[in-house]
Amino acid sequence: MTSSAPAKTPALQSLQGTRILSLALNLPGPAALMRCRQMGATCVKLEPPAGDPMGLYNKPAYAQLHEGVKVLSADLKSEAGQKVLHRELEKADVLLTSFRPSAIEKLGLSWKKIHSRYPALSHVAIVGAPGALGEEPGHDLTYMAHNDLVTGLNLPPTLYADMSGSLMASEAVLQAALRRQEPYTGSGDPHPQGAFIEVALSEAAAYLALPRQWGLTQPTGSVGGAHAGYRVYACKDGRAAVAALEPHFAAALCEAAGVAASDIRAMFAPATHEAVAAFMLTQTRAQLNKLAEEKDIPLHTLSNE
Repeated sequence: MTSSAPAKTPALQSLQGTRILSLALNLPGPAALMRCRQMGATCVKLEPPAGDPMGLYNKPAYAQLHEGVKVLSADLKSEAGQKVLHRELEKADVLLTSFRPSAIEKLGLSWKKIHSRYPALSHVAIVGAPGALGEEPGHDLTYMAHNDLVTGLNLPPTLYADMSGSLMASEAVLQAALRRQEPYTGSGDPHPQGAFIEVALSEAAAYLALPRQWGLTQPTGSVGGAHAGYRVYACKDGRAAVAALEPHFAAALCEAAGVAASDIRAMFAPATHEAVAAFMLTQTRAQLNKLAEEKDIPLHTLSNE
């Protein structure tokens, strides 16, 4: 008798009824807005007359990030642009920005000012670094480097700080939405007070770096290369990413490779590394894929490109 997997729960619209106004350009802000829209939020974005730089240097990315987002144009430094801004702020539940703190002040969007004018509005501010450090120039690469996440001269394969920061920002929007659902306290305001939540990309990078700080991904760590079952090996026609970390997976790998590994300590022995590496070189990607399926080994093959 075969058991069927449970039906997948439809995407939860946790932000249904929440209206977000975004002024954030480039990647972290739009990526956060994309996540919020997927959770049911109504998303409006004000762009400068020149548009979002992302629309110039990567049109496909811009299109995916802004699918379902109402995009308006406004010069926030002009009187007409400020009118558009405040017209939208009056209807918004959450303001999303990605400016330096000094730019926020110049645009008249300090928390003190907007909270006084729109007490139920929350502000999620994406910055490079927290507090006064938010004025210092930086980007994904510098935040990654500061947290020891850049090795050699190679660029990281993706924009980790930006994307993890976008997740933290969408999480902050959810926090703001939950705050609005708090019961009325009789304070005179029909809605709970809005909140100011700062999301620093440097702190997003630091969060990603925790496994490295703990030693897990250092060369001496279990998932840093010290465990023979958790490595990238060369094979006959490419590479194999092996994640046989748990004892039963490691045992299956060693059995397939003809390696005598008596216990978990053997997985850290140089001889085990050498034996598994030698076995991998005798196998093609197709052979390894078949082996992984038959022996229930977590393994994924890759080309050499």
